[in-house]
Amino acid sequence: MTPPELAALRSPAAVRARSHQVLDYVRAGHSPHFTVDEAALDGIADYVADVTRLAYPTLDIPYHSRWRHFDAGGVDRWAALETTLEGVDRAERSRIMIDLAVVSVLLDAGAGDAWRYHEAQTGLTLGRSEGLAVASLRMFEAGGFSSDPAHPLRADAPALIALDAGTLGRHFQVSSDNPLVGLAGRAALLNRLGHALAARPDLFGDAALRPGGLYDALVPQAKVGRLPAALILGALLDGLSAIWPSGLQVEGVALGDVGRHPAVRVDDLSDQLVPFHKLSQWLTYSLLEPFEAAGLVVTELDALTALPEYRNGGLLIDLGAIVPRQPIDPAQKQPVASELVVEWRALTVALMDLLADRVRERLGLDASQFPLAKMLQGGTWTAGRRIAAERRPPAGPPPLAIDADGTVF
Repeated sequence: MTPPELAALRSPAAVRARSHQVLDYVRAGHSPHFTVDEAALDGIADYVADVTRLAYPTLDIPYHSRWRHFDAGGVDRWAALETTLEGVDRAERSRIMIDLAVVSVLLDAGAGDAWRYHEAQTGLTLGRSEGLAVASLRMFEAGGFSSDPAHPLRADAPALIALDAGTLGRHFQVSSDNPLVGLAGRAALLNRLGHALAARPDLFGDAALRPGGLYDALVPQAKVGRLPAALILGALLDGLSAIWPSGLQVEGVALGDVGRHPAVRVDDLSDQLVPFHKLSQWLTYSLLEPFEAAGLVVTELDALTALPEYRNGGLLIDLGAIVPRQPIDPAQKQPVASELVVEWRALTVALMDLLADRVRERLGLDASQFPLAKMLQGGTWTAGRRIAAERRPPAGPPPLAIDADGTVF
């Protein structure tokens, strides 16, 4: 039984509240790592609004999700795959979309600068998140995550448990000349996903123990066809908490993507703990479309937070809102659990909240038209990549590098 104060960390409200506590701590001058210059947010809002208008001139902005990466190179791969689902009902299509999104997001950690994926079907060669997305979709299409040859378009516990790094590497075209950062860690993460699916028939109750079982678990919780986004995240954090290879445990509870910071002081087991749940929130954003495809309306999107990763956080450093007290070498990797990195990530979450209204004002949109899920897409992620390429060409690494195992960033 998870102690209630630790269970409470499994919510976007906890991510937001504790990140803002870190912001207040830095504002008060207590941090040895950073200061903040909130006046810089106005210039950043101008930059993000310009990037958004360039990418989406009509301001018809989709969600920031894995589905955008599946369209890399202007190819609508999901639409092509969906043509093979004639006769499949809407519920099963949603399960298939969930299966694909879950495995692809869990494989979406930094690929490194050297890795590329050559797509035979289009002739495109792709790297980074786009390459990982297309490689995972093609592996899914080939039945690489299914134990049932008669139903290749699925991910299920037996196949995920049996998956090894060599098999994953073959599908992702990994070689000595094309190395993929954290290959073994990615395979192990999917193995743990398989075990988690098998262990939670109450949540993943489909007979095949698929991530798509989330559809069956959550649809009954929708009221009049409306499903709050936080319910999706809560189900993921509850059902998948065991898969994260976190070194941080309290009372035997694996906390997942949670760090320690002295800004947060409380008189219980959650003292100094700052949750982020970056991949779980990224996965939640990526499940909006599968649930909407089932006819549901996903509500309260801004209950989720901005994603505390290197493009959003890098944007805030590069354009002066987060100011290092000492110069940071972008080639020097910082431990993901370090106070400096935890603080940077928390500041990213909190300052993105403050940035959102400024960007909305410049675009003439309100929060219902332009939730964080669209600002990230429009948006801050692209702006972070662009300014990094300008400041540190040609590859555009972030201003602060992370030493992680491929399951946080």
